[in-house]
Amino acid sequence: MTLQQLKYVIEVANRGSMNEAAKRLFISQPSLSNAIRDLEEEIHITIFDRTNKGISLSKEGVEFLGYARQVVEQAELLESRYLDAKPSPQHFSVSTQHYAFAVNAFVNLVNQYGQDEYELALRETKTHEIIQDVKSLRSEIGILYLNEFNAKVINKLLKDENLQFNSLFTANPHIFISTNNPLSRQSIVTIDQLHPYPYLSFEQGEYNSFHFSEEILSTLSHPKSIRVNDRATLFNLLIGLNGYTISTGVISEDLNGNEIISVPLECEESINVGWICHKNASLSKLASVYVDALHEAIGE
Repeated sequence: MTLQQLKYVIEVANRGSMNEAAKRLFISQPSLSNAIRDLEEEIHITIFDRTNKGISLSKEGVEFLGYARQVVEQAELLESRYLDAKPSPQHFSVSTQHYAFAVNAFVNLVNQYGQDEYELALRETKTHEIIQDVKSLRSEIGILYLNEFNAKVINKLLKDENLQFNSLFTANPHIFISTNNPLSRQSIVTIDQLHPYPYLSFEQGEYNSFHFSEEILSTLSHPKSIRVNDRATLFNLLIGLNGYTISTGVISEDLNGNEIISVPLECEESINVGWICHKNASLSKLASVYVDALHEAIGE
């Protein structure tokens, strides 16, 4: 087993493609494939499952990748300390529901730990895609919520994909509304009071099940309903149409301005927001730092 082989595995996992990884490594695709097969034979595990649709990490491969990243990171620290070598570009990806604190944490991560070169990704996406991104290690961390309604379905899916949920905080439901909305002057609102206003929610694509909804109380009917794909559009509609959405109440004036506020919703449910990762994979340095940044952003 060589350090170079470990770097090959990491690059293939990052790219999700043997061909793309070979281009980045400036070697031929057959040479890369042979190097990884030699490694698999030496350690007696299958790191990558190969199908007609492409390659993906096996369960054993996920665990191996965690150790490989640690070894390569330590080797690069030695090289930069004693050989004055240039560190390799950093890689880290996170997939998340539409939470401002997740963006704040990402900003803090880049500002504090970003090197001269890095390839990072922040994906605000659909609930099911978050789980699939973490399963395939397209993203190392995923951020979503559980509550009494969706927990059974989401937890089963996480268990089937060998993923684990780590709680960040539990919140009571709030609505996000414009400061111009008549309800903004209330200390708490009821479901009945919301009926005259457009209800805004995030589109979930082909997995548009109630259990994958980003908003709680997803089974309620709404006389006025609009689905959107991104946070900026949703916030514009909150202001332009006096609409509302249901969320955690955690909001960032730095990112969203001071025209949107949160008001408590009279409701007995709670929202448990957390991050998911592979059970068998050790977190990379950047992933660990990002989790710490999440806690800091929530505290702020």
